[in-house]
Amino acid sequence: MKATHFGAGNIGRGFIGLLLHQSGYEVEFVDVNETVIDEINKEKAYRVILANEQKQEFQVEGVSGINSGQAPEAVIQAISTADLVTTAVGPHILKFVAPLIAEGLKKRMQANGQPVNIIACENMVGGSSELKKHVLEKLTADETAWVQEHVGFPNSAVDRIVPNQHNERLLDVLVEPFHEWVIDSTELKGTKPDIKEALFVENLQAYIERKLFTVNTGHAATAYLGNLAGHTTIAETISDEKIKKAVLGTLEETGKVLIAKYGFQADEHQKYIEKIIGRFSNPNIIDDVQRVGRAPLRKLGAKDRLVAPALEYMNEFNQVPEHLVNVIVAALKFVSEENQESLTLKEKVQEKGVGPAFSEIAGLALDHPLVVKVTEQY
Repeated sequence: MKATHFGAGNIGRGFIGLLLHQSGYEVEFVDVNETVIDEINKEKAYRVILANEQKQEFQVEGVSGINSGQAPEAVIQAISTADLVTTAVGPHILKFVAPLIAEGLKKRMQANGQPVNIIACENMVGGSSELKKHVLEKLTADETAWVQEHVGFPNSAVDRIVPNQHNERLLDVLVEPFHEWVIDSTELKGTKPDIKEALFVENLQAYIERKLFTVNTGHAATAYLGNLAGHTTIAETISDEKIKKAVLGTLEETGKVLIAKYGFQADEHQKYIEKIIGRFSNPNIIDDVQRVGRAPLRKLGAKDRLVAPALEYMNEFNQVPEHLVNVIVAALKFVSEENQESLTLKEKVQEKGVGPAFSEIAGLALDHPLVVKVTEQY
């Protein structure tokens, strides 16, 4: 089996490339980074190292690379014969890889190729759908009809921390032990790809929201509460028992929402929460609270990790969630001289007052119970 993967960066090599290799695929990386692609073709292998005490290593072998800037025809040929196509290039780069994918699918169509699935493994909701939209823009009506029938673009949710790093060997990657790759099985075409560690589900939205309301909410809560308490890293913050208790309280509130909404089993969800707290506690990953807390205006938005679960909690249980309110207050107090959004937030609060500022950022009425409670607690 052969997989063509766009993006030879740390996520591509240390997460998607590793799992595909472990599932029996020969992985061909596509990238414009000449240095990395040359090294892949020279070494034909690299190491993935887990950020744990044992520094467990995995060898990824039999890999190759194509420089898409220098050899676009080779990329088109690869897509026309691949058993699976994946990306980890960043949400904004999808539109730039779409033309080559479109050309590869045209060639596949001309050769009466087998059905294939193309999975965008990006830190965004609906990445594969976005990629599909850009691909279809490059096709005729006949080509579009063929792609709709023979090519799946299943959305997926990916989760693995790859910290900033400098390794002696260029291709080596340090990653956290935890990983999750959830794929929407309802959008698959042809035979389901054999990816051993991926979870294929029919209700991807439930898992996307589970990650947002647990990993992202928990990470933000740890950062904002830690910053307020004078801590510098996530691991240091979560070792503070008082803050750990507050974060667990926050995730208990979001967990109640998820269980009520999607039917997750309470004991299974509790194990998931404990895994997430374990990730935050990992001393081998240095994650700065000011880095995690940046972009507070976005994170205080109505559909993001703090306000969205708070509103759903209120709708479901008819009361204001105490722990989420405290985290929202901490977020409103977040200041980082290196993050423009936090400075803009500080100005808004100073000029308008807490209530009006939060009301505007979250898109809620000034007399909304959540705005009232946040104002009181501030």
